[in-house]
Amino acid sequence: MKLLLDIPDSKAFYLLQLLHDLPFIKTKTLTDSKALLMEEMREAVEEMKLIKAGKKEARNVEDLLNEL
Repeated sequence: MKLLLDIPDSKAFYLLQLLHDLPFIKTKTLTDSKALLMEEMREAVEEMKLIKAGKKEARNVEDLLNEL
């Protein structure tokens, strides 16, 4: 299982120390830009799921292209 945690900088050091002491947990620090990208991708996937389920209306492709 993989988890993405958002931890205040002031508390991160202590949590990382604890996690490093557990032999069955591997940690990897993400840059702020990578974390933001992952969050945006997760939101996009959730939005696609809502559109497919009919709970949200899809945008017109022409409108999307005009925004770019």
